[in-house]
Amino acid sequence: MASQRSRRVNLPGAAELFFRPTSVEPGPGTQPPAEAPPAVPEPAPAGDARAETPAKRSRKPRAQRARAPQPSGRQRHDEKITVYISRPELLALEQTRLTLRANYGITADRGRIVREAVAVLLADFEEHGETSRLVQRLTDD
Repeated sequence: MASQRSRRVNLPGAAELFFRPTSVEPGPGTQPPAEAPPAVPEPAPAGDARAETPAKRSRKPRAQRARAPQPSGRQRHDEKITVYISRPELLALEQTRLTLRANYGITADRGRIVREAVAVLLADFEEHGETSRLVQRLTDD
């Protein structure tokens, strides 16, 4: 009788299948992504009663505030987030994508539309602070 061998097949684990390094060397003719300057506010000195509140920070001149990142458009991205949305939100996003294509000749995937929307919302927040659409919508919840 022949020696018995295990019939189990060795398969790679999830880490081996789905691991994608985020620090990819740029290929020929591509530029590495520009790094955004840090947007960390300087802490107020200890015991300083004049510590800034978010409303006061929004009144600084535009040049002194950190700028919202510009939407990155169509390019390879090294960072990823997962966002869960409802079925009606997904349908509205897809309908918007199709309308942009049909009515305006703009071909954009859902990710690009979301990145553009985030950029617009962050710019509005930066400019208007506590009266921004973001603050209004989050306080309505």
